[in-house]
Amino acid sequence: MRFSERTNWNTEESELARTYRLRRAAGLPIADLTASNPTRCGFAYPDFLLEALADPRALDYDPQPRGLLAGREAVCRYYADHAVALDPSQVVLTTSTSEAYSFLFRLLCDAGSEILVPQPGYPLFDFLATLDDVRIKAAPLVYHDGWQIDFEGLRRAITPETRALVVVHPNNPTGHFTKPWEAEELARICRANGLSLIVDEVFLDYREQESKDARKQENREQGSFAAGLDGVPVFVVSGLSKIAGLPQMKAAWIVATGPENAQALERLEVIADTFLSMNAPVQWALPRWLDGRAPIQEQIRRRVTVNLAELDRQLATAPALQRLVVEGGWYAVLRVPALEPDEQTVLALLCRGVWAMPGYFFGLPESGWLVVSLLGEEPEFRNGLITLVDYYQTNQGGNITSKVPQVSL
Repeated sequence: MRFSERTNWNTEESELARTYRLRRAAGLPIADLTASNPTRCGFAYPDFLLEALADPRALDYDPQPRGLLAGREAVCRYYADHAVALDPSQVVLTTSTSEAYSFLFRLLCDAGSEILVPQPGYPLFDFLATLDDVRIKAAPLVYHDGWQIDFEGLRRAITPETRALVVVHPNNPTGHFTKPWEAEELARICRANGLSLIVDEVFLDYREQESKDARKQENREQGSFAAGLDGVPVFVVSGLSKIAGLPQMKAAWIVATGPENAQALERLEVIADTFLSMNAPVQWALPRWLDGRAPIQEQIRRRVTVNLAELDRQLATAPALQRLVVEGGWYAVLRVPALEPDEQTVLALLCRGVWAMPGYFFGLPESGWLVVSLLGEEPEFRNGLITLVDYYQTNQGGNITSKVPQVSL
């Protein structure tokens, strides 16, 4: 059998994955500092969630490529809460943000076209781009008292093959919220180079307290990009996975704004019509789930706030470890002593019962970075941090102190 080159991945189990699997199979305890699935983090979901799937209207097969009107209207109500007025015709429902990205890559790119994606960032883009015969190039973020887009690096990365820029607002895992001045600069670059802007806003509703309190006016966060940017085709992707803490319900969307908007939506409709991947029960349930998002969001915000405070309390005893500024989302990036490859550190921590993520998973250098999730249940999170801090104090020189440098990737 001959397989396509686009699926020629290395599928061998890594040492990290094997060590985790064997420890789990042996029944040994693991304090999971990577938890990202809200349905397994001890949150209380309302009873009506599954009832919403029993809507009798779902028995009628009514294929609508952009999605049922009731679902698209619910998306518009969500953006109205963010002070953005949309028409349902601007919304295309998809089963996931991954599918939304794939639709947009097919809309905007030919084989071999390039998409610029922020780094550090979520590694899923590489797989999606490969499957759609698109090339990914890094659009670097830099760190200096907070994350920001490296616009000079961004401009250097643009070639005649570049079709779009991706912005994750706020970024995963850095938590960087795009600022208004950054949005203006992105618009200038897109207009000058004829590029579209794809904005991932799955974490939009999760702002951290240090992002809201006493920050300079020029550092305030940009609102939803669904409001559009002057003269720029903007495509916003989001969905229930983070907004309502429902990754298993498989409902997301694309919002299209800007020049040639009507033609873009017509083409997206044909792409969506080719697959018709949205199922009727989820579409009819979408308004109830989206309109009822407040209780789960409040629980998630509280958990993230409590765990972030616990992280800072633990790190206060370990000056060799420093947390970078978090503006949003539910992850934290840690600067750690770069005394060995981070994969070896993560293996050593796993053998002590703690599961964390090496920074290189997200495009950070291979030494000196860990990423932890702030979503896990509080006792497990606290116990994991105690072991992590003890590991560095005992094994990697707890007396080492370092100032977090400016980082360009």
